[in-house]
Parts: sequence; C-alpha cells; structure tokens
Amino acid sequence: MDHLRPSMDWMLKDLAESVPGTRHVIVLTADGLRMAQYNTDVDTADRLAAACAGLQSLSAAVGAEFPRGDKRMRLVVIEVGGGFFYLMAAGAGAYLAVLADEGVDAGLMGQQMRNLVARIGEHLTSPPRMEERTAG
Repeated sequence: MDHLRPSMDWMLKDLAESVPGTRHVIVLTADGLRMAQYNTDVDTADRLAAACAGLQSLSAAVGAEFPRGDKRMRLVVIEVGGGFFYLMAAGAGAYLAVLADEGVDAGLMGQQMRNLVARIGEHLTSPPRMEERTAG
C-alpha cells in the first residue's frame, strides 16, 4: 500500500498542522494494515493500526444493536489521560486515525477529519485482502 503514500502525505500533514495538539495521523485498512502516516514512526503506526482493527470490530458489534440505520461505524473517540484518540471511517475498508493532546479542539478535529475524508475518500478505499492460493 506504500504506493498511496506520496500522494497522501501532504494531506495528512495539512490535517496535523491545521489542528493544534495533533500528534499522529494514520491511514489504515479495516484489517489493521498501515497505508500511510504522518509524524509517526512505522512501529507506532503499525501498533495503532492493529489496535484500530479491534476497535472497528467492536464498533460493528455495538452498531448491530441499533434497530435502524446502516449500523456502520462513522467515528470512535477515546479519551485517556493525556489526550484523545479518533478513528473515522474513510472509504470502503479504510480508516483515518488521529492521536491528539488533551487540549485539542474536538470540534475542529472532527471537522478537519471529515474534510480530509471527503477530499481523499476515493483514494482511501481498500478492498479486503484475499488469501493467496498455491498451485498444487
């Protein structure tokens, strides 16, 4: 998925720089693979992407309990001592994740994440991985 990275780097940087307190920005697949990141080392991005797969699964289970609507996860926000974590659906099979400091403007973050998803959503679509079959 690294072929997507050069075209998205500047957009991820724009999000980070437009919201004071943004620490890390990551784009990932539904199954927890990092597609791109900004201001984040590869190991941290990979760990966060893997954790996001679990959050996406959990949100799907919770969404199934609602009697109406499409039941798809749109946004998960986690507040912990030290900051916030945001996970937003960003196209079929893709997600945008952001870690931010405690003082972040949550409204601005949500708006900027939605703007980014709207701008590059079609580039973030990630089809499910297929198992490789061996000849034999």
